[in-house]
Amino acid sequence: MVETLSETRQSNEQLAAEAAREGSDGPAFTELASRFRDRVWRVCFQIMGHADDAADAAQDVLVRMFLQRANFEGRSKYSTWVHGIAVRTCLSLRRARSRRNKRVAVLPGLDLDATETPSEAPALPPSDGIPLEEMLNTLGDEDRALVVMKYSQDHSYQELSQIFGLSESACKMRVSRAVGRLRARHSG
Repeated sequence: MVETLSETRQSNEQLAAEAAREGSDGPAFTELASRFRDRVWRVCFQIMGHADDAADAAQDVLVRMFLQRANFEGRSKYSTWVHGIAVRTCLSLRRARSRRNKRVAVLPGLDLDATETPSEAPALPPSDGIPLEEMLNTLGDEDRALVVMKYSQDHSYQELSQIFGLSESACKMRVSRAVGRLRARHSG
């Protein structure tokens, strides 16, 4: 009798090793994509701040997971590796969007963000009467991503170090400073 992936419930790391050996999008990669699709979208939404942008970013992340599947070396958890791809993808897209908005800002009367409403996105909880999304928007892109990955995705400083390519102490310092700036800007 032949066992399928779902019957043997392999770990993410085992599936990643098998996916690296597969010639295309075989059953191991398909299972990984299925396991991480929703998680990747949530991370992308929290960093991007808009449902449509998150969907685009999540799709890019899944493509990069596929193209880079042989690059996972097992030095971290597979989820940390995937979150690293998601963070780098989102930061790259946010920078591109920022550059695009700066170029378009010279056109009078054109507001690209006016039509963006996160209709299918979950509502973010308010914090002291100020929406969380508004608070996070006061941070730079990388600091926003650090705070999201630390507090929303519950990554350790060691994992943040792997995701962002910084030392653990640099991650602690940046998260602490970002949270301090949020408190200073939004305290009553």
